[in-house]
Amino acid sequence: MLMNHPTYTLREVLTPQDEQTWLDLPKRLYDENPYWVCPIDDDVREVFDPARNELFADGEAIRWTLFDAAGEAVGRIAAFYSRHKAAIEEQPTGGCGFFESIDDQQAADRLFDAARAWLAARGMEAMDGPINFGQRRDWWGLLVEGFEYQPLYKNPYNPPYYRALFENYGFGNYFNQYSYVWGVGRDDASERVFARADRLLNDRNYRVETIDMKRLDLAAEHFRTIYNKAWALFSGVNPIGREEAQQLMKTMKPIIDPNIVFFAYHHDEPIGFFITVPDLNRIIGRFKGRFGLWQKLRLLWELRVRKSCDRIFGIIFGVTPEYHGKGVESAIISRYVNYMHSDANPYKHVELAWIGDFNPVMNRMIESYAGARRHKVHTTYRYLFDRTKEFKRCPRLGVKRNEA
Repeated sequence: MLMNHPTYTLREVLTPQDEQTWLDLPKRLYDENPYWVCPIDDDVREVFDPARNELFADGEAIRWTLFDAAGEAVGRIAAFYSRHKAAIEEQPTGGCGFFESIDDQQAADRLFDAARAWLAARGMEAMDGPINFGQRRDWWGLLVEGFEYQPLYKNPYNPPYYRALFENYGFGNYFNQYSYVWGVGRDDASERVFARADRLLNDRNYRVETIDMKRLDLAAEHFRTIYNKAWALFSGVNPIGREEAQQLMKTMKPIIDPNIVFFAYHHDEPIGFFITVPDLNRIIGRFKGRFGLWQKLRLLWELRVRKSCDRIFGIIFGVTPEYHGKGVESAIISRYVNYMHSDANPYKHVELAWIGDFNPVMNRMIESYAGARRHKVHTTYRYLFDRTKEFKRCPRLGVKRNEA
């Protein structure tokens, strides 16, 4: 389907050739940017593959590429919705993402208009963007601070002018996501961390352990238990099922370093975790989107043999609500700091991503206890189709929204 404009033509992605053009656009736009890291093409394809993305069970997705009068690709966008996720918002809300554009408001507006019209035709009353048609941990938010830093694996990177393109169109700041760099220096962390950790771990009913690579099925179940309790109260976060947790652990297995994945227990009940992995973006940029056999072998060589990855990606930290304030967070952090100061540690620093401004407790803990420094900010925007309706920012963690 073609949608024409005096200057631009919008073409839906329908064929493998269309898809490759859509995938290749950012490779040209960022060709001279020293910080951008080219994602693996198949990681992006997976998002739009109904056989691999469960959200297609109750939702849809569409992609477009924008061409100028000379026939050159100058922009792209995707629009999508999940009926379940749409229904738990104050108004039915879909999403747009994987946005790329030249610095031209007219081009951006053409892309946003297409996404808005498509979503409205399917009963949506708002759209968030730029977001992912999948888990929030991947490709979520617009970079608004920290352009001079390399992005983490599957984390968004974009030029500064994108902010104006979104805000001039009328998107409002729904929430910010903060990223922190943590040198994991023992001198940086508050002494309260170690004192609280010692008090907790003197109780033999509590313990903190690294992941057991021989029992990943059990680790997946423990992860699922903690995740579903720790994040269940937040709007837009769906519980993880057993099969999804097992698949996630299976997918992560080749890159897991067991020394940097910690679980906390009380009476053998899983109550907290800190999941971190080597940051693949330190390696995959040279692959230019390809991930065939040679690239997979090269990745494993760099991770396992050369140990050339010097940065850790903090994926998720969580403690079940009934154990908040007991020192579990401190016990996990202290174990982490001790490893990072051991001779066995090959890493230089950790980046902790996706800490929402709706979670002030976690932000305070990372800044005051761990001593990490905020160095990137991503914004998730929301656009209300009814421009007369009052715009509301995301509620703080733990505040339930409409469950209808």
